[in-house]
Amino acid sequence: PALKEYLSTGEVNDLSMWVNGISCIVHPVNPKAPTVHFNYRHFQITKEDGTVVAWWFGGGQDLTPIYLFEEDAHHVHSLLKGACDKHSPEYYPKFKKWADEYFYHTARKEARGVGGIFFDDLDSGSKEDIFSFVKDCAGTFEASYFPILQKRSEEKYGEAERKWQALRHGRYVEFNLVYDRGTKFGFSVPGVNIEAVLMSLPLTVGFMYKHLPKFGSEEDKLLKTLTGKPKDWATATINEKE
Repeated sequence: PALKEYLSTGEVNDLSMWVNGISCIVHPVNPKAPTVHFNYRHFQITKEDGTVVAWWFGGGQDLTPIYLFEEDAHHVHSLLKGACDKHSPEYYPKFKKWADEYFYHTARKEARGVGGIFFDDLDSGSKEDIFSFVKDCAGTFEASYFPILQKRSEEKYGEAERKWQALRHGRYVEFNLVYDRGTKFGFSVPGVNIEAVLMSLPLTVGFMYKHLPKFGSEEDKLLKTLTGKPKDWATATINEKE
């Protein structure tokens, strides 16, 4: 909002953009372990004399399982909700809904995964308070993902699971190349390091024409979840599988 207000004055010459952020994407070898992504970023627009015209924060985190373990989704969302609730009771429902809408493959009519949180253009309030919120969200990553990774990496899998993983990776590639704002922004930057832009893509990918999993299978369970109504994972009652 602050940037739009400044640009409306017509003073658009000699503006510079400064961006910093942190990103992480993990595509585990074991198909039972979910893909995870997080990105948190800070933008600042300054005039030639160093005067700050506008600043804002953006970011988020989402979980993309190949095989659905509902307790994993509950665990991640519960921690993200806790981080959000420390700063505002409105943050989690707002940013969870934003993630459900953003991480959605429109052409396939399916979600990328079980979501998380997503926000952008966050500049209401003090910079210190918003930065504190961003740090608290980023701070959930270790506790939210590493226990899942350790547990699921011990699960057994075979060639059939790897083939399904490759197909789900294909969906991930489709989303990132067609819909992801960060990827499209990276392509538009002159002199960009394209390898850095594409580093989010998985190594093994498969595509199959009109593939549908067997009815009632674990693969079918995932697909039904991704094509259904978004769930309130943070408050859902989960029957854990050991």
